[in-house]
Amino acid sequence: MDITVVLLILVIIVSLVFEYINGFHDAANAISMAISTKALSPRYAILYAAVLDFAGALCGTHVAKTIGSGIVSPDSITQLVILCALLGAIIWNLITWWFGLPSSSSHALIGGLLGASLMHSSLLLGKPHPLIITIPPLSFSHPSFAVVDMHNLIDKVLLPMITSPLLGFAVGFLVVLVLLRFLHKIKPEILNKRFRKMQLLSAGFLAFSHGSNDAQKTMGIITLSLITFGALDGKNFDIPLWVICLCATTLAMGTMTGGMKIIKTLSSKVIKMKPPHGFSVEMASASIILTASHFGIPVSTTHITSAAIMGVGSMVKCSAVKWGIVKNIVVAWIFTIPVTIILSGSIYYVLLKSPMFCNCGG
Repeated sequence: MDITVVLLILVIIVSLVFEYINGFHDAANAISMAISTKALSPRYAILYAAVLDFAGALCGTHVAKTIGSGIVSPDSITQLVILCALLGAIIWNLITWWFGLPSSSSHALIGGLLGASLMHSSLLLGKPHPLIITIPPLSFSHPSFAVVDMHNLIDKVLLPMITSPLLGFAVGFLVVLVLLRFLHKIKPEILNKRFRKMQLLSAGFLAFSHGSNDAQKTMGIITLSLITFGALDGKNFDIPLWVICLCATTLAMGTMTGGMKIIKTLSSKVIKMKPPHGFSVEMASASIILTASHFGIPVSTTHITSAAIMGVGSMVKCSAVKWGIVKNIVVAWIFTIPVTIILSGSIYYVLLKSPMFCNCGG
Protein backbone atom coordinates (compact mmCIF):
# COMPACT_ATOMS: atom_id res chain seq x y z
CA MET A 1 0.00 0.00 0.00
CA ASP A 2 1.28 3.46 -0.93
CA ILE A 3 2.67 5.47 2.00
CA THR A 4 0.36 8.40 1.21
CA VAL A 5 -2.70 6.14 1.57
CA VAL A 6 -1.32 4.75 4.84
CA LEU A 7 -0.80 8.29 6.12
CA LEU A 8 -4.32 9.36 5.14
CA ILE A 9 -5.84 6.39 6.99
CA LEU A 10 -3.57 7.03 9.97
CA VAL A 11 -4.50 10.72 10.07
CA ILE A 12 -8.24 9.94 10.03
CA ILE A 13 -7.84 7.35 12.81
CA VAL A 14 -5.71 9.67 14.97
CA SER A 15 -8.18 12.53 14.30
CA LEU A 16 -10.97 10.41 15.70
CA VAL A 17 -8.82 9.47 18.69
CA PHE A 18 -8.32 13.20 19.31
CA GLU A 19 -12.06 13.80 18.98
CA TYR A 20 -12.82 10.99 21.41
CA ILE A 21 -10.32 12.35 23.95
CA ASN A 22 -11.78 15.83 23.39
CA GLY A 23 -15.17 14.38 24.34
CA PHE A 24 -14.15 12.94 27.69
CA HIS A 25 -11.65 15.75 28.38
CA ASP A 26 -14.22 18.51 27.81
CA ALA A 27 -17.35 16.70 29.05
CA ALA A 28 -16.87 18.49 32.35
CA ASN A 29 -17.58 21.85 30.71
CA ALA A 30 -21.22 20.99 30.11
CA ILE A 31 -22.17 18.77 33.01
CA SER A 32 -19.95 19.52 36.02
CA MET A 33 -22.35 22.18 37.34
CA ALA A 34 -25.44 19.99 36.89
CA ILE A 35 -23.70 17.16 38.77
CA SER A 36 -22.41 19.47 41.50
CA THR A 37 -25.86 20.94 42.19
CA LYS A 38 -27.51 17.49 41.95
CA ALA A 39 -29.72 18.63 39.10
CA LEU A 40 -28.66 15.41 37.34
CA SER A 41 -26.90 12.24 38.43
CA PRO A 42 -23.48 11.68 36.80
CA ARG A 43 -24.82 8.84 34.64
CA TYR A 44 -27.77 10.80 33.22
CA ALA A 45 -25.77 14.04 32.93
CA ILE A 46 -23.12 12.33 30.80
CA LEU A 47 -25.72 10.67 28.56
CA TYR A 48 -27.63 13.95 28.22
CA ALA A 49 -24.45 15.84 27.31
CA ALA A 50 -23.47 13.20 24.75
CA VAL A 51 -26.81 13.46 22.92
CA LEU A 52 -26.67 17.27 22.77
CA ASP A 53 -22.97 17.29 21.88
CA PHE A 54 -23.93 15.16 18.87
CA ALA A 55 -26.78 17.51 17.92
CA GLY A 56 -24.58 20.60 18.23
CA ALA A 57 -21.87 19.03 16.08
CA LEU A 58 -24.32 18.75 13.19
CA CYS A 59 -25.03 22.49 13.15
CA GLY A 60 -22.66 24.53 11.00
CA THR A 61 -19.11 24.27 9.65
CA HIS A 62 -17.73 27.80 10.09
CA VAL A 63 -15.22 26.78 12.77
CA ALA A 64 -14.09 23.77 10.70
CA LYS A 65 -13.22 26.08 7.81
CA THR A 66 -11.20 28.36 10.09
CA ILE A 67 -9.16 25.45 11.46
CA GLY A 68 -8.70 23.76 8.09
CA SER A 69 -7.92 26.74 5.88
CA GLY A 70 -7.58 29.92 7.93
CA ILE A 71 -4.49 29.52 10.12
CA VAL A 72 -1.61 28.11 8.08
CA SER A 73 -0.90 28.15 4.37
CA PRO A 74 -1.96 25.04 2.42
CA ASP A 75 1.57 24.95 1.00
CA SER A 76 2.90 24.04 4.45
CA ILE A 77 0.44 21.19 4.98
CA THR A 78 1.28 17.55 4.38
CA GLN A 79 -0.25 14.40 5.81
CA LEU A 80 2.74 14.11 8.15
CA VAL A 81 2.25 17.70 9.37
CA ILE A 82 -1.40 16.94 10.20
CA LEU A 83 -0.49 13.67 11.92
CA CYS A 84 2.14 15.36 14.11
CA ALA A 85 -0.24 18.22 14.96
CA LEU A 86 -2.78 15.69 16.22
CA LEU A 87 -0.19 13.68 18.18
CA GLY A 88 1.09 16.80 19.94
CA ALA A 89 -2.46 17.83 20.89
CA ILE A 90 -3.35 14.32 22.10
CA ILE A 91 -0.25 14.08 24.32
CA TRP A 92 -1.02 17.45 25.96
CA ASN A 93 -4.68 16.55 26.45
CA LEU A 94 -3.74 13.29 28.15
CA ILE A 95 -1.20 15.01 30.41
CA THR A 96 -3.70 17.64 31.57
CA TRP A 97 -6.46 15.02 31.93
CA TRP A 98 -4.18 12.89 34.12
CA PHE A 99 -3.66 15.83 36.47
CA GLY A 100 -7.34 16.81 36.34
CA LEU A 101 -6.63 20.19 34.74
CA PRO A 102 -9.28 21.63 32.37
CA SER A 103 -7.08 22.77 29.48
CA SER A 104 -8.16 23.69 25.97
CA SER A 105 -8.33 20.93 23.35
CA SER A 106 -8.92 23.64 20.74
CA HIS A 107 -5.73 25.50 21.51
CA ALA A 108 -3.83 22.22 21.79
CA LEU A 109 -4.85 21.40 18.22
CA ILE A 110 -4.03 24.90 16.95
CA GLY A 111 -0.65 24.81 18.68
CA GLY A 112 0.01 21.38 17.19
CA LEU A 113 -0.83 22.60 13.70
CA LEU A 114 1.43 25.63 14.11
CA GLY A 115 4.35 23.62 15.47
CA ALA A 116 4.34 20.92 12.82
CA SER A 117 3.83 23.34 9.90
CA LEU A 118 6.56 25.69 11.18
CA MET A 119 8.95 22.76 11.52
CA HIS A 120 8.07 21.58 8.01
CA SER A 121 8.63 25.06 6.58
CA SER A 122 11.88 25.56 8.47
CA LEU A 123 13.32 22.27 7.24
CA LEU A 124 12.38 23.09 3.65
CA LEU A 125 14.20 26.42 3.99
CA GLY A 126 17.28 24.59 5.25
CA LYS A 127 17.66 26.88 8.26
CA PRO A 128 19.65 25.97 11.40
CA HIS A 129 18.00 23.65 13.90
CA PRO A 130 14.28 24.39 13.43
CA LEU A 131 13.28 24.17 17.08
CA ILE A 132 14.74 27.64 17.61
CA ILE A 133 11.56 29.08 16.10
CA THR A 134 9.44 27.50 18.82
CA ILE A 135 11.46 28.66 21.81
CA PRO A 136 10.69 32.14 23.25
CA PRO A 137 11.32 34.83 22.38
CA LEU A 138 9.66 34.08 19.06
CA SER A 139 10.98 35.92 16.05
CA PHE A 140 8.00 36.54 13.80
CA SER A 141 10.37 37.84 11.14
CA HIS A 142 11.78 34.32 10.74
CA PRO A 143 11.04 33.12 7.16
CA SER A 144 9.22 30.05 8.48
CA PHE A 145 6.45 32.26 9.84
CA ALA A 146 5.44 33.18 6.28
CA VAL A 147 3.26 30.02 6.30
CA VAL A 148 1.15 31.37 9.19
CA ASP A 149 -1.82 33.61 8.45
CA MET A 150 -0.99 36.08 11.22
CA HIS A 151 -4.17 38.09 10.64
CA ASN A 152 -6.43 35.09 11.29
CA LEU A 153 -4.17 33.78 14.05
CA ILE A 154 -4.44 37.05 15.95
CA ASP A 155 -8.10 37.83 15.19
CA LYS A 156 -9.57 34.33 15.51
CA VAL A 157 -7.23 32.62 18.00
CA LEU A 158 -5.05 34.89 20.14
CA LEU A 159 -7.51 37.73 20.78
CA PRO A 160 -10.44 35.37 21.52
CA MET A 161 -8.09 33.36 23.77
CA ILE A 162 -7.78 36.49 25.93
CA THR A 163 -11.21 38.08 25.51
CA SER A 164 -13.45 34.98 25.73
CA PRO A 165 -12.45 34.06 29.31
CA LEU A 166 -12.85 37.71 30.31
CA LEU A 167 -16.31 37.68 28.76
CA GLY A 168 -17.08 34.41 30.52
CA PHE A 169 -16.06 35.93 33.85
CA ALA A 170 -18.00 39.15 33.26
CA VAL A 171 -21.19 37.56 31.90
CA GLY A 172 -21.22 34.90 34.63
CA PHE A 173 -20.79 37.63 37.25
CA LEU A 174 -23.60 39.74 35.77
CA VAL A 175 -26.07 36.88 35.29
CA VAL A 176 -25.82 35.69 38.88
CA LEU A 177 -25.90 39.32 40.09
CA VAL A 178 -29.19 39.94 38.28
CA LEU A 179 -30.68 36.64 39.46
CA LEU A 180 -29.78 37.20 43.09
CA ARG A 181 -30.99 40.81 43.02
CA PHE A 182 -34.44 39.91 41.68
CA LEU A 183 -34.91 36.60 43.47
CA HIS A 184 -33.35 37.28 46.86
CA LYS A 185 -36.76 37.26 48.63
CA ILE A 186 -37.51 33.67 47.59
CA LYS A 187 -36.63 31.02 50.16
CA PRO A 188 -33.34 29.26 49.33
CA GLU A 189 -35.01 25.82 49.33
CA ILE A 190 -37.60 26.89 46.75
CA LEU A 191 -35.01 28.76 44.69
CA ASN A 192 -32.68 25.76 44.57
CA LYS A 193 -35.52 23.42 43.60
CA ARG A 194 -36.62 25.66 40.72
CA PHE A 195 -33.12 26.20 39.40
CA ARG A 196 -32.34 22.49 39.47
CA LYS A 197 -35.15 22.07 36.96
CA MET A 198 -33.96 25.05 34.93
CA GLN A 199 -30.50 23.49 34.78
CA LEU A 200 -31.92 20.75 32.60
CA LEU A 201 -32.29 23.47 29.97
CA SER A 202 -29.05 25.36 30.64
CA ALA A 203 -26.83 22.25 30.86
CA GLY A 204 -28.28 21.01 27.58
CA PHE A 205 -27.73 24.44 26.02
CA LEU A 206 -24.06 24.34 27.07
CA ALA A 207 -23.57 20.77 25.78
CA PHE A 208 -25.12 21.77 22.45
CA SER A 209 -22.80 24.81 22.18
CA HIS A 210 -19.78 22.64 23.00
CA GLY A 211 -20.64 20.29 20.14
CA SER A 212 -21.18 23.22 17.78
CA ASN A 213 -17.63 24.47 18.33
CA ASP A 214 -15.39 21.57 19.35
CA ALA A 215 -16.51 18.85 16.95
CA GLN A 216 -15.92 21.16 14.00
CA LYS A 217 -12.19 21.38 14.70
CA THR A 218 -11.65 17.72 13.90
CA MET A 219 -13.97 18.01 10.90
CA GLY A 220 -11.65 20.72 9.59
CA ILE A 221 -8.55 18.58 10.18
CA ILE A 222 -9.97 15.49 8.40
CA THR A 223 -11.19 17.61 5.48
CA LEU A 224 -7.78 19.27 5.25
CA SER A 225 -6.20 15.82 5.13
CA LEU A 226 -8.54 14.72 2.32
CA ILE A 227 -7.75 17.86 0.33
CA THR A 228 -4.01 17.34 0.84
CA PHE A 229 -4.38 13.76 -0.38
CA GLY A 230 -6.30 14.97 -3.44
CA ALA A 231 -9.59 13.27 -2.61
CA LEU A 232 -11.42 16.61 -2.32
CA ASP A 233 -11.31 19.94 -4.12
CA GLY A 234 -10.01 22.51 -1.66
CA LYS A 235 -11.45 25.53 -3.47
CA ASN A 236 -14.50 26.01 -1.21
CA PHE A 237 -13.36 23.79 1.68
CA ASP A 238 -16.71 21.97 1.85
CA ILE A 239 -17.01 19.46 4.69
CA PRO A 240 -18.35 16.05 3.51
CA LEU A 241 -21.48 14.85 5.31
CA TRP A 242 -19.82 11.59 6.35
CA VAL A 243 -17.02 13.55 8.06
CA ILE A 244 -19.58 15.65 9.98
CA CYS A 245 -21.50 12.56 11.14
CA LEU A 246 -18.33 10.62 12.02
CA CYS A 247 -16.91 13.47 14.13
CA ALA A 248 -20.25 14.13 15.84
CA THR A 249 -20.61 10.46 16.77
CA THR A 250 -17.03 10.19 18.04
CA LEU A 251 -17.35 13.32 20.19
CA ALA A 252 -20.59 12.00 21.68
CA MET A 253 -18.96 8.63 22.45
CA GLY A 254 -16.05 10.39 24.12
CA THR A 255 -18.42 12.51 26.18
CA MET A 256 -20.17 9.35 27.41
CA THR A 257 -16.94 8.17 29.05
CA GLY A 258 -17.23 11.15 31.37
CA GLY A 259 -13.82 12.56 32.22
CA MET A 260 -14.62 12.42 35.94
CA LYS A 261 -11.24 13.83 37.04
CA ILE A 262 -11.87 17.19 35.37
CA ILE A 263 -15.56 17.12 36.33
CA LYS A 264 -14.42 16.90 39.96
CA THR A 265 -12.07 19.86 39.54
CA LEU A 266 -14.68 22.14 37.97
CA SER A 267 -17.68 21.03 40.02
CA SER A 268 -16.23 21.18 43.51
CA LYS A 269 -12.59 22.25 43.70
CA VAL A 270 -12.99 25.79 42.30
CA ILE A 271 -16.17 26.75 44.21
CA LYS A 272 -19.06 24.96 45.86
CA MET A 273 -21.98 25.31 43.43
CA LYS A 274 -25.66 25.88 44.11
CA PRO A 275 -28.34 25.58 41.39
CA PRO A 276 -28.62 29.34 40.63
CA HIS A 277 -24.83 29.50 40.29
CA GLY A 278 -24.72 26.48 38.00
CA PHE A 279 -27.51 27.88 35.83
CA SER A 280 -25.67 31.22 35.55
CA VAL A 281 -22.40 29.57 34.50
CA GLU A 282 -24.11 27.38 31.90
CA MET A 283 -26.16 30.15 30.30
CA ALA A 284 -23.26 32.61 30.23
CA SER A 285 -20.84 30.06 28.73
CA ALA A 286 -23.25 28.66 26.14
CA SER A 287 -24.21 32.12 24.86
CA ILE A 288 -20.57 33.10 24.27
CA ILE A 289 -19.63 29.77 22.66
CA LEU A 290 -22.59 29.73 20.25
CA THR A 291 -21.84 33.31 19.20
CA ALA A 292 -18.23 32.33 18.51
CA SER A 293 -19.35 29.28 16.50
CA HIS A 294 -21.60 31.48 14.37
CA PHE A 295 -18.62 33.67 13.42
CA GLY A 296 -16.26 30.73 12.86
CA ILE A 297 -14.09 31.48 15.89
CA PRO A 298 -12.53 28.36 17.49
CA VAL A 299 -12.79 29.33 21.16
CA SER A 300 -11.98 27.22 24.19
CA THR A 301 -15.11 25.98 25.92
CA THR A 302 -12.87 25.09 28.86
CA HIS A 303 -11.52 28.62 29.23
CA ILE A 304 -14.96 30.20 28.98
CA THR A 305 -16.68 27.82 31.40
CA SER A 306 -13.87 27.96 33.95
CA ALA A 307 -13.84 31.77 33.80
CA ALA A 308 -17.63 31.90 34.18
CA ILE A 309 -17.32 29.72 37.30
CA MET A 310 -14.77 32.17 38.68
CA GLY A 311 -17.03 35.11 37.82
CA VAL A 312 -20.03 33.57 39.55
CA GLY A 313 -17.91 32.63 42.56
CA SER A 314 -16.47 36.13 42.82
CA MET A 315 -19.95 37.63 42.80
CA VAL A 316 -21.18 35.32 45.55
CA LYS A 317 -18.09 35.63 47.72
CA CYS A 318 -14.59 36.24 46.43
CA SER A 319 -13.00 34.23 49.24
CA ALA A 320 -15.19 31.24 48.30
CA VAL A 321 -13.19 30.74 45.10
CA LYS A 322 -10.23 28.43 45.65
CA TRP A 323 -7.69 30.61 43.90
CA GLY A 324 -4.90 28.04 44.25
CA ILE A 325 -6.81 25.69 41.93
CA VAL A 326 -7.56 28.63 39.63
CA LYS A 327 -3.82 29.36 39.42
CA ASN A 328 -3.13 25.80 38.24
CA ILE A 329 -5.86 26.09 35.58
CA VAL A 330 -4.47 29.43 34.34
CA VAL A 331 -0.95 27.95 34.10
CA ALA A 332 -2.35 25.13 31.91
CA TRP A 333 -4.08 27.75 29.71
CA ILE A 334 -0.87 29.76 29.25
CA PHE A 335 1.31 26.78 28.40
CA THR A 336 -1.08 24.93 26.06
CA ILE A 337 -0.14 26.56 22.74
CA PRO A 338 3.65 26.91 23.39
CA VAL A 339 3.95 23.33 24.67
CA THR A 340 1.95 21.82 21.80
CA ILE A 341 4.00 23.85 19.28
CA ILE A 342 7.17 22.30 20.71
CA LEU A 343 5.64 18.82 21.01
CA SER A 344 4.31 18.66 17.46
CA GLY A 345 7.42 20.27 15.98
CA SER A 346 9.64 17.78 17.78
CA ILE A 347 7.48 14.83 16.72
CA TYR A 348 7.60 16.01 13.10
CA TYR A 349 11.39 16.32 13.23
CA VAL A 350 11.81 12.82 14.71
CA LEU A 351 9.33 11.11 12.37
CA LEU A 352 10.75 12.81 9.28
CA LYS A 353 14.16 11.36 10.12
CA SER A 354 12.74 7.84 10.49
CA PRO A 355 13.03 5.38 7.55
CA MET A 356 9.24 5.04 7.21
CA PHE A 357 8.49 8.76 6.83
CA CYS A 358 11.75 10.16 5.41
CA ASN A 359 10.11 10.77 2.01
CA CYS A 360 6.97 12.43 3.41
CA GLY A 361 8.30 15.90 4.13
CA GLY A 362 7.44 17.37 0.77
